[in-house]
Amino acid sequence: MASDEIKKVSLAVIRRLPKYHKFLGELLQKNVERVSSHEMGRILGFTASQIRQDLNNFGEFGQQGYGYNVEQLYNELAKILGLNTEHKMVIVGAGKLGQALAGYGDFERHGFKILALFDVNPDLIGKSIRGIPVHDINDIIYFINENEVDIAVITVPRENAQEVADTLSKTMIKGIWNFAPIEVKAGPGVIVENVLLLDSLLTLSYRMNESRVKERIATQKNS
Repeated sequence: MASDEIKKVSLAVIRRLPKYHKFLGELLQKNVERVSSHEMGRILGFTASQIRQDLNNFGEFGQQGYGYNVEQLYNELAKILGLNTEHKMVIVGAGKLGQALAGYGDFERHGFKILALFDVNPDLIGKSIRGIPVHDINDIIYFINENEVDIAVITVPRENAQEVADTLSKTMIKGIWNFAPIEVKAGPGVIVENVLLLDSLLTLSYRMNESRVKERIATQKNS
């Protein structure tokens, strides 16, 4: 069983947990009852040792010679990731990105329920996007506190993002998922996850270039 003790875990480990959880979910759908760290590593591209070390941060789940019980580990990771409770969300910015996120069905399947979108555009306020109402941004503090919203998603332009984060910091919000192309900061007790799409794309570009260089070097050695 996972320990209730709070332990400092590296961000790199935390970012691998959703991959493990998704993989185990796929095994459950195939009625697979157990899996070894070697099998997980072979498919996910990690070493068996890394997987065991990652999971050992949260408890002892496997048995030597048996591996992991797929359903048990899947459920334990769900608890660790906070997926055993519903999270209420709002999206600030009802433009193309906000609308796209509002239509992403996997959020609700994993316990993240979008209650509303907020915008300044009078042509959008009062309408619904994929069944989710669009409210005036001026009503956001009252709405979040009244509905006990946990997470706010920011999809506004760069120049408005920090102002939105400042407003959200005045509410009972617990987390901000920011898609604006700028890192925002929030008040005490509010966790911020900045999703910088360009940084991610440039990381991909670097890795592709690195791969091309390795291929060129290998070709030169073999010629």
